[in-house]
This record gives sequence, structure tokens and C-alpha cells, in this order.
Amino acid sequence: MQFAEIPGLPETKEKLINAVKFNHLAHALLFHGPEGSANLTLALALATYLFCENPGELDSCGTCSSCQRMKKLILPDMNFAFPEVGKDKDEDKKDDEEDKTDNLSRWREFVQYQPYGSIHDFIYFLGFEKKQLNISRAAGRRIIQTLSLMSFEGGYKIMLIWAPEYMHPSAANSLLKILEEPPAKTIFILVTAQADQLLTTILSRTQKILVRAFTDEEIKSHLVDQGLCDPKSAEQVAMLADGNLGEAFRLLDNTEDHTVREIRDWFRLCASKNMKEIFSLSDLFHKRDKEAQKSMMLAGLNVTREIMLKNLDIDQLLRTTEEDLDFISKISKKVLTEDHVEKMYEAFNKAHYHLERNGNAKMIFTDLSMDLLLLMAKS
Repeated sequence: MQFAEIPGLPETKEKLINAVKFNHLAHALLFHGPEGSANLTLALALATYLFCENPGELDSCGTCSSCQRMKKLILPDMNFAFPEVGKDKDEDKKDDEEDKTDNLSRWREFVQYQPYGSIHDFIYFLGFEKKQLNISRAAGRRIIQTLSLMSFEGGYKIMLIWAPEYMHPSAANSLLKILEEPPAKTIFILVTAQADQLLTTILSRTQKILVRAFTDEEIKSHLVDQGLCDPKSAEQVAMLADGNLGEAFRLLDNTEDHTVREIRDWFRLCASKNMKEIFSLSDLFHKRDKEAQKSMMLAGLNVTREIMLKNLDIDQLLRTTEEDLDFISKISKKVLTEDHVEKMYEAFNKAHYHLERNGNAKMIFTDLSMDLLLLMAKS
């Protein structure tokens, strides 16, 4: 991963490059930003720059042996720790080591396939929806053991911990000393979307790198430049993704012709109290995969946000395309009041929360539809 591959964020890239150039880079860094931000990709781009044999003024060279191996995440001095499924104490150690090798291979595959994915995307990718993941005490011991060894190639030794909020308290506490006094040329990089869930003792030992969400223009430009869609579709996707590039990729096949149209039709069914069609839509929603279900909830949240802004007459903040503006205007003035829109936003948030925790999709969708129907009936 190179800085040039990451859309936008020039201010953060410059800050990281200058920290390396002027020897101001801390030995423990915390990259934190919302889901779908560049927190992981920036961390990997920084690691690539540190390992690069011929670094330039603004980026790694991308062609040397170190850069080529970093593209595949197989550089021996680049180490990773991430949440895994817990093991029973009596499981065979040989099988356990084989599982860890396989897990690392799957994690590398996930990062290359979904570099802007969340922990929930990772769980879904592995097919572990009903299993508990964590970074165990044993993983904490392995981190310390790994960093106690000499560097393979005589340069930096980096430990990247992804989703450190999943660390067992004992694992987190065991790392405190090495975080504060690491071996020479050793760098810790912690990457999280939930910094507020980390131990204060961990936070106090790291230099924070705040990674903002992408702007609509950054997402739109990236999608168009990569040839993933046309400008019109990219504009629609960027609005729905709301700064989340991972969500933008998921929405590529559900742009104006699908997702937003479905949201409009759904709202109209609720406004007209068409129970038969609402139940039919619940059945269709239930048959979709989990990520498609979550995407529809996020699209609903964004449409609700637009309705709220229209209600408040803050048109300058609207991100709705012209084709949707008529629908937004009509429903905001004729159907939903400001108070109802706020309650609707809360209902979508709750539905998304329950979907992430493997609730019954049909029941969640039906319950949300009833909430929308009642709110529209009271307006």
C-alpha cells in the first residue's frame, strides 16, 4: 500500500511523511477514525514507506523488494495481530499453530480484498457471525515474544495491531511495558475505529493520528478514477456512503436504480399503510445477505438526514441529487415533522445495530416499518 493509492487526505499524509523525515515519529502510534476511513490503509502506507529501500519525498518507491512484499503483506519484519476466534485450553498445540497460520493468511486476503472494511466485515468475510473474536492473552504473549527477536533484515520491526479494542484486558496490560519501552527500531501501530473502548493506559502510551472520514468529492473522484462507475453513479454512491469508502464499494451495485428507489418506495408504502406490500418487502429483505441489509439501513439513514436538513431549510448542506430532491421536498413538508424525523433516525440506527448483532432480519425490518408507519400517521 502506498500513500498515492489512498484518495484524498493530503494533510494526514504530509504529517506522517514529515514525522519520518524529521525523525519525529513516535514508537507507538494509534490510527483512529470512523469505519470506512483510511485508518488501516494509512498505517500500511506508513509501514511501506519505512521499509522502502528508495523512499521519495512524498511516497515509497513501489518497486523495490520491500515495497513489493508489503503489497502482499509478507515482509518478515511486518507483524500483525488481530481478533481471532478463541480456543479451548485442551486443543492440540500443533493444530492451534496451523489455525493461526491460516488465520493470518485469511486476514491478509481480507485486507487486500477490503482495505476499508470494518471488524464486522471481517467477521462476515470469515463466516464467523455466531462466534466470539478477541485478541487473547496468548496472543499478547506472542506479540512480546515476536518483538524480542532480532529484525530479519536489520531495519525496522513493526507490530500492527488491528482492532485493539478486542484485546483481552490481560493481553492489553501485558503490553504496557513494551509499549512504553520497546526495543530499538521497533514501532507499534494500533488501528481502530473505536478508540473510546481502549484502556486509558494504552491511550496514554500512543501518539494519536486522527483519520477523518472521506469527503463526498474524494469518494466520487476515487470511484471515477478507478473506472468503477460513471460520475453520476459515483455522486449517488458518495452521498449514500457518508464518508465510508468501504460502504461506497458495497453500494456500487445498488446506486440510484436500486437502493434509493427502494427507500422511496418503502417510505411511500409506510405512508399509505399498505401492509400487504410491507410484509412482502420484509420477506425480500430477509432473503438478502447481511451486508446488503446493512447497506439499505445506512441508505435509509442518509435519506432521513436529507429530510431533516430540508425540514430545517438548510439546503446548502443537502447532498441529494436533483432526481431525489423532489421526493425529499415532498415528504419533508407533507409527511414528516422535525420531531418525527429525529425519531425515524433513531429507529434506523437501532435497526442497523440489531442487524450487526445478528438479529432476525425479517423481524427487524417489519418492526422498523411499523415505526415508520406510525410516525408518518402522526405527522
